[in-house]
Amino acid sequence: MNKILKVASIVLAISVLAACGGKKEQNAPSTTKKEAEKVKVQEIKSQRIAKQLELSSTLEGYETMNISPSITGHIEHIYVEVGSRVSKGAMLVRMDQTQLNTTRINLASTKTELDRVTALKASGSISEQIYDQTKAGYDQLVETERFQEENTFVKAQFSGVISAKNYEDGEMYTGAPILQLCQISRLKAIINIPESYFPLVKQGMKVNVNSDIYPDKVFPATIEIVYPTIDPTSHTFQAKLSIPNAGEKIRPGMYVRATLALGEIDAIVVPYQTVLKLTGSNDRYIFVADGNTARRVAVTLGQRFDDQIEILPVVPGDIKEGDKLVVTGQARLVDGSQLDIVE
Repeated sequence: MNKILKVASIVLAISVLAACGGKKEQNAPSTTKKEAEKVKVQEIKSQRIAKQLELSSTLEGYETMNISPSITGHIEHIYVEVGSRVSKGAMLVRMDQTQLNTTRINLASTKTELDRVTALKASGSISEQIYDQTKAGYDQLVETERFQEENTFVKAQFSGVISAKNYEDGEMYTGAPILQLCQISRLKAIINIPESYFPLVKQGMKVNVNSDIYPDKVFPATIEIVYPTIDPTSHTFQAKLSIPNAGEKIRPGMYVRATLALGEIDAIVVPYQTVLKLTGSNDRYIFVADGNTARRVAVTLGQRFDDQIEILPVVPGDIKEGDKLVVTGQARLVDGSQLDIVE
């Protein structure tokens, strides 16, 4: 019996020691270190390139005018329809003439009174003050007649095409435009240009405009205005293009591409495959090696040359000549990854 108890005690002691040893091993801190990623790098260098910038926009009539008289009332007659071509000074709309006729009656009466006080003033029979008051009343009615005539007989301020008509004869004009007049013999487009090109874009520069509707035709344009401020959100500035359109092949609302020749510039050009795209967005980035650590740099894309592409850092100064660009193995990296740079 004692022999059996002795054996059982030995077995129990071994079990306890084994359990303690296993627990100690389980709680021991891990000494495994993440292996550095093997990559290849190349030095970033600037190149002299013939810079062309292609930007998209939508065409607009060079001048567009809503025909909205400054007086309310019934519309007696609309002289045009949608699509009508009109010349500058052509009659477009005739409004109710009651107010204008009343003003003309008052003007004729005031003119008679002015003639009378003018004669009395010459003979010294009335004071200068009475004459001045009568003359002021007459001048005011002359101006009122001019204003009402312009807004009763509404004429085109420039040559163009009627692009919208919102009323018919006899309807009550309530303030919404009666017509819309659009100039199509000359068009304009507003383009948004990255801020890095601001020093290169000048008023008077020639621009080529292309439309997919006419793939073999180039429409020459000119930069008419370079807007003086930069949008802090998009980091772009605007330029206004003036586009002659004598043949009227292109029309307001069309989608076009504008190509600017900016001459030769120094730019950073890298292999296209080194530029990565952030999943779920259009943000682009590259990796550069800071010693043996990967640094992610946000970039925007410029002009492409076959398998090479121009890049610009989103934050100026983030990349420069001499930096080491990761050209192989970049897809496995995250910001701060340890690198094993191989030849």
